[in-house]
Amino acid sequence: MKNTALFFALLVCVGQAYAAKPCEELKSEIVTKLDAKGVKGYTLEIVAKDSVGDAKVVGSCDGGTKKITYAKK
Repeated sequence: MKNTALFFALLVCVGQAYAAKPCEELKSEIVTKLDAKGVKGYTLEIVAKDSVGDAKVVGSCDGGTKKITYAKK
């Protein structure tokens, strides 16, 4: 039980660290990963967290106020 609580706390901290990143920095990291996997024909867009709609969210940034969405061209 104690290990489970510690693991959950660690996941929350890691998630908050990613959300705190500046959006352009996180977007650049995502582009690097997608390009390394050979993904072609996509767009990433930085949007307000309440403007995501049906888009696929691939990142959260600027303290969780914005999301990065992914779409195939």
